[in-house]
Amino acid sequence: MMDELVRVISGEAHVRALCCRTTQTVQEACLRHKTWPTASVALGRALTGGVLMGALLKGQERVALKFEGHGPLGKILVEADSLGRVHGYVGNPQVDVPLVNGQFDLPAALGRAGLLTVTKDLVMREPYKGVVNLVSSEIAEDLAYYLTDSEQIPSAVGLATMPGDARQILVAGGFLLQALPSAADAALAQLEAGLKALPPLSKLFFEGARPEEILARIFGDISFEVLGHQDVSFVCSCSRDRLEQALITLGYEDIQDLAAGDNDVEVTCEFCRQAYTFTPAELFQLFRERH
Repeated sequence: MMDELVRVISGEAHVRALCCRTTQTVQEACLRHKTWPTASVALGRALTGGVLMGALLKGQERVALKFEGHGPLGKILVEADSLGRVHGYVGNPQVDVPLVNGQFDLPAALGRAGLLTVTKDLVMREPYKGVVNLVSSEIAEDLAYYLTDSEQIPSAVGLATMPGDARQILVAGGFLLQALPSAADAALAQLEAGLKALPPLSKLFFEGARPEEILARIFGDISFEVLGHQDVSFVCSCSRDRLEQALITLGYEDIQDLAAGDNDVEVTCEFCRQAYTFTPAELFQLFRERH
């Protein structure tokens, strides 16, 4: 099944919800970055969270999520837009820590203290930036805390990534529920009960449940309307032209040092690991353009 995101709204409960399957998207990212199991789970959850956060935007707006802890993972950086396109990387992809009660121990990998920075490019003069402390380093709980505390929108977030052997991602996906103004207390209590009764999210996706079906299990008897579906994919915005512009902004000595060598220079995008090669002659041309 292709990766997809579904949007729904409940006029009865005054709640909006999103749910997405991101298995292929996370698989692509993990293959590119050659992540070990715990790093795969951390990156997969963050990428899925980015897709959900990006789906709250519109038009050309974008969002960046940066999780920074003191654990061996270092940091996780994800960028997403409103069209379901996402890319990201983890500071140290070769991290795998022992399981705890059969579960991946993300707090040990990311660190039990740190910061979540959310930056939104709303196509205005200055981007909006919000910073909160990591409350659990489980990614989903941290995003829910940010939305509830910083944006003042009561939210529930669930994220899942199940890795297999040889960097295979068996399933990945997640959901986001948000209470709208005038949300009914009784309906919210019913939704909370639905969340508590929900089987493990990875199990549902592994059994073939579609995003809309997962939301139906959460909402139970509460009616909702499907607003639309959209594709989700791993897409990086890097290009040779962008790398050239980045090289041009380097200082005088930096460009001169790169151009003075006899060998080609390879520049790799952090987000997708795509390598771009520049010959000394091309670097000299960039050097002349800059100076």
